[in-house]
Amino acid sequence: MAEDVVTLKGMRFHTHIGVLPHEAEVAQSIEVDVSVWVKRPAGGDGAATVADYRDLYDRAAGVLAHGHMKYLEDVAERIAEQALEVRLVTRVSVSVRKPHVALPGPLAYAEVTVERRK
Repeated sequence: MAEDVVTLKGMRFHTHIGVLPHEAEVAQSIEVDVSVWVKRPAGGDGAATVADYRDLYDRAAGVLAHGHMKYLEDVAERIAEQALEVRLVTRVSVSVRKPHVALPGPLAYAEVTVERRK
């Protein structure tokens, strides 16, 4: 069996995230990267041998449409769980970035990455 990596990089969503009171009320932008490792049967061809990246996108979007979450770790964990349910996926890496973080100095973004296996 061959193993391929499928990556969706820089997905952008507008959602309620954060521990501060106003973050439950005001939606913010976050970015998500998802990479999945796909075990493909040798000699296979067609849809039965690939992971559908539209499905991966829809699963990530579904997690973020669920409602307010306090931590980037929670978002990443839930997306990873969803990605591991996709047929042929054996491993996943999810990075979630919050570009607008209220800190006292310059910061490009805060990011959390989780990696999970079946």
